[in-house]
Amino acid sequence: MSNNNVTKTKARHIVNISGGKDSSALAIYLSKRDFWRKQLGKPVKEPAEKIDAEYVFCDTKEELPETYDYLKSLEAYLGKPIVRLADDRGFKHWLQVYGNYLPAPNMRWCTRQLKLKPFEEYVGDDLVYSYVGIRGDEPRDGYISKKSNIVPIFPFKEDGIVREDVIRILNESGAGLPSYYEWRTRSGCYFCFFQRKSEWVGLLERHLKIFRVTLTA
Repeated sequence: MSNNNVTKTKARHIVNISGGKDSSALAIYLSKRDFWRKQLGKPVKEPAEKIDAEYVFCDTKEELPETYDYLKSLEAYLGKPIVRLADDRGFKHWLQVYGNYLPAPNMRWCTRQLKLKPFEEYVGDDLVYSYVGIRGDEPRDGYISKKSNIVPIFPFKEDGIVREDVIRILNESGAGLPSYYEWRTRSGCYFCFFQRKSEWVGLLERHLKIFRVTLTA
């Protein structure tokens, strides 16, 4: 799993769920890793280590209603609660701290302050294996903690799980895709700067009240 010289039995195993398809599929995949390897026709070098996983969701308090609904259904499948982590001061507090400078691709303070820091506080100084849902067909490592006690693990990369496999995991498990994928391409805040113009239209059509709040914020 890792080259770190640590005692695995003393480590915590945490799956950070964003409410999106990849991290949700990862949680399902890890709950029965050997089964899904076989189901998807992936080579198995050795049986998967059985882990007692914790599931967490870093809540910006600016998520779509569909995200919260999906987390509840995912909890039912996993048979475990998904711990909600949040900075109770919220997005507007940090917006003021950053001089009303909105998050941008080169300045993702929203991810750092509202997702990464609450997770690091939850972990503390414990040794943690943090399971990340980046797929085998993605040439990136993601926005992860740099703390030495948090060891990132990439099961989808290790097992060659690609987008098509993720969709199969969600469909065949019965979890399905979060309903916002009908009009949106990603999880995250409803006003995320990564959104396309068509997704703003989708927000207008499905969540008029939230859309209006975004315009007047």
